[in-house]
Amino acid sequence: MPPQAVQNIPITRVADGISTTVNDAIAIEEPLEIRLEHGPADSRTVQNISVTMRTPGNDSELAIGFLFTEGVITSANEVGESSHQFIACAENKENVIVVSLAEGAVPRLQNTERNFYTTSSCGVCGKGSINAIRTVSNYSNGDDSGVTINTETLIKLPDTLRRMQQVFEATGGLHGCALFTTDGKLLLLREDVGRHNALDKLIGAALNQNILPLNNHVLLLSGRASFELVQKAAMAGISIIAAVGAPSSLAVQLAREFNITLVGFLRGERFNIYNAPQRIQIPVYEDSYQK
Repeated sequence: MPPQAVQNIPITRVADGISTTVNDAIAIEEPLEIRLEHGPADSRTVQNISVTMRTPGNDSELAIGFLFTEGVITSANEVGESSHQFIACAENKENVIVVSLAEGAVPRLQNTERNFYTTSSCGVCGKGSINAIRTVSNYSNGDDSGVTINTETLIKLPDTLRRMQQVFEATGGLHGCALFTTDGKLLLLREDVGRHNALDKLIGAALNQNILPLNNHVLLLSGRASFELVQKAAMAGISIIAAVGAPSSLAVQLAREFNITLVGFLRGERFNIYNAPQRIQIPVYEDSYQK
């Protein structure tokens, strides 16, 4: 595993009603901007194609694979080389990759109209991406008005979600997300083959019911917590997010920026709190530090 793929952070781990502070390894998530260079040798053109979230490592393969699966190129023979570019931002990370096509190769750019992420002027910095969200969100700071959920209620949410996922029960192949009250009442549940689509459906339903902002509710995700899922939750004003799977590094950073309580690995009697643990009521508290 590349060293830049993992980050260690302190978290609050809860098991059987007892919490401890430990170090936890989380997967790095950062944006990668894919640029395409093409044309004759004396008049090359460089175009921004897309920004996608990824774990650093094998970026050239990712970019070339993306261009192929999107139909921009049709064979490896069209690719000359690919290289990283540094960008002028505080992080100075290699989050831009330029794929240079061979002379005579004509990219099918009509296939790039579907972009995966809308970026700010420095969207290839995680911080820049977060700032871009802040400018359009009506609920740019997580509400800290005292909303809490107790441990007993929290650990029951995944079972409730699973029981109510009708299509998952039939197919075993769908992501689900659910909106709960802080006393565990299920309000909304949506499913989709895409985790982002499932959350968009849920927030759209909440918007139609005129119940935004959702700062007094709990969002449960059936899988992992990525940057884009936390982003969507932040847009809806959600203060507590719980995921059955792991969060990414950029998801944790975004949760901190928006004062969102982020819970991961919610399974059985155990879970990890990656930010704002004050909203989780733990009946027995032991604070020890384990490396």
